[in-house]
Amino acid sequence: MADGNPGSGLQLRSLIKSSGELEVSLARVDIPDPAADEVLVRVEATPLNPSDLGLLLGAADLSTAKAGDGPTLTASVPQQLMRAMAGRVDQSLPVGNEGAGTVVAAGSDPAAQALLGKTVAGLGGAMYAQYRTFKAADVLPLPPGASAADGASCFVNPLTALGMVATMRAEGHKALVHTAAASNLGQMLQKICLADGVTLVNIVRNAEQAKILTDIGARHVLDSTSPSFVADLTDTLAETGATLAFDAIGGGKLAGQILGAMEAALVRTAPVYSRYGSATHKQVYIYGGLDTGPSELVRNFGMAWGLGGWLLTYFLMRSPPAEVQKLRQRVADELTTTFASHYTAEIGLAEALDPKVAAAYNRKTTGEKYLINPNKGLA
Repeated sequence: MADGNPGSGLQLRSLIKSSGELEVSLARVDIPDPAADEVLVRVEATPLNPSDLGLLLGAADLSTAKAGDGPTLTASVPQQLMRAMAGRVDQSLPVGNEGAGTVVAAGSDPAAQALLGKTVAGLGGAMYAQYRTFKAADVLPLPPGASAADGASCFVNPLTALGMVATMRAEGHKALVHTAAASNLGQMLQKICLADGVTLVNIVRNAEQAKILTDIGARHVLDSTSPSFVADLTDTLAETGATLAFDAIGGGKLAGQILGAMEAALVRTAPVYSRYGSATHKQVYIYGGLDTGPSELVRNFGMAWGLGGWLLTYFLMRSPPAEVQKLRQRVADELTTTFASHYTAEIGLAEALDPKVAAAYNRKTTGEKYLINPNKGLA
């Protein structure tokens, strides 16, 4: 056994049974020694992102959640939603996209040995565990003085925000719209846009969220609950020329309202009338699912439009490796400034199975984010 490798550790697992029951539990798993080009990380901070919650809790109804022995968390999955869970039924799955911690064991390669004792961040699943093995080339060494909590969220949100701006440029748009904009990701995106001279239109749901953004310098902030929202949005889009939006909500009317407002803004300056609407392409990408209901579209936005999905994983797969490395390096350089994350609470693995705690982190409330320390309270 390599020095620093305890041989086994606890890992959070999520199982949806064919009987229609979610079971989240702690399992003890073996930890093999790292291969020559690998490092073993003691995980000290890993965030509960909305994308993690989709795997951790699936389609379970948390109002039915109960604590069991082990410990475990159980809850019922509504029968009408089991079809959407078919691909994972009766499979015990590890959870957690990203996180950070200390390298406690390393393979024989010099690059791996050089990371011993360093605080690093990693992406790739199974992070809700005391230990996680990575290829040495895949981890991101954190800058001196940065903690695991500082680096816990340095992949998903930062690279998503940077990817949005990169997508805007690649597709020829000149300004962006972003929904659920007061989130950690939204604040990062606003800071990027300020630094890079990109015009950003932020859509929030209340005055408190608006203040979060104006306090960091946002110029365009709109409240979707305002009676004048659509008119205000149209005026702002006419001013900014934004024809690309990233929507974290997914369901409901908002994506359609954005497309309609883009069209209304464009036809204000159209030289001639066309019954097909503006020829300028308008695009909304849905990248989240805060509202899991249907996306409602009223076809008032002409024929040059698109509504599609956007996922960080696919963006990174399509991007040249050198460009991805530039994005990663920017995150490391601005880890405690542009890409700083803020957390509501830090919990341990066992605490994550408490029904009351689960209800709190599953609220997905803007401005609230939970951090798991898998080694909190554990030997």
